Amino acid sequence: MVRLSAVIITFNEERNIARCLESIGGLCDEIVVVDSFSNDNTQKICEQYGAKFIRNKWPGYTEQKNFANIQANNDHILSLDADEALSPELRASILRAKESWTSPAYEMNRLTNYCGKWIRHGSWYPDRQLRLFDRTRGCWKGEKIHEHFVLSGNEKPGFLKGDILHYSYYTISGHVAQANHFTDLTAEAAHLKGKNATMWKVIFSPAFKFMRDYIFKLGFLDGYYGYVVCRISAHATFLKYIKLRELASHEKKRSNPDENA
Repeated sequence: MVRLSAVIITFNEERNIARCLESIGGLCDEIVVVDSFSNDNTQKICEQYGAKFIRNKWPGYTEQKNFANIQANNDHILSLDADEALSPELRASILRAKESWTSPAYEMNRLTNYCGKWIRHGSWYPDRQLRLFDRTRGCWKGEKIHEHFVLSGNEKPGFLKGDILHYSYYTISGHVAQANHFTDLTAEAAHLKGKNATMWKVIFSPAFKFMRDYIFKLGFLDGYYGYVVCRISAHATFLKYIKLRELASHEKKRSNPDENA
């Protein structure tokens, strides 16, 4: 049986972290929490569950998760966010993987709870995630946002039954605020790659995303909150592209000041 370290990054997660730690109790041989200087009760709660608590200044999602992996005593890692927990079925699947580790890493589905409603359709489910891995076989990659663990070479992960339970947003206003913040990051990342957005994308991409998620991916089956999720996600697509155009416009003005004189 392999020895398994749970690795979690936190910042002001007193509302979520106990649920996360409770779900992995007795499953992992070590719990490592890397915190970017919370000012609430996150540390106290983590220490009550026997976690090794380490503070590290926030360098970005990818960098923080790679730093956190290094702090573990074991090569085999279960990586979770503080607002996530394991379903009983997934917990049992991970235990079996510990007993007979046959892949360099394992993927699993993530099921999101939105304002008390489980979202089982649209683009939010099954939302496959690679979260159980041998850290010597890859690393976290990503720019500003949407970090993901990438295996070296052409290795393929296995798949485990069960869900990561993701308690994402407690209010619609929180979702709107997060969408605004995340689209800042995605637009900046795209801009750094030299990308721009055409008016075609600004006009039609949000509408296409809503139709795909709400109609073709059956988001309407999730009722009122299914509509809200699809609507805000489509609006986030709109925000991403207009912010990208704004960044390109500002750079053009800086590069050609005489044109604006």
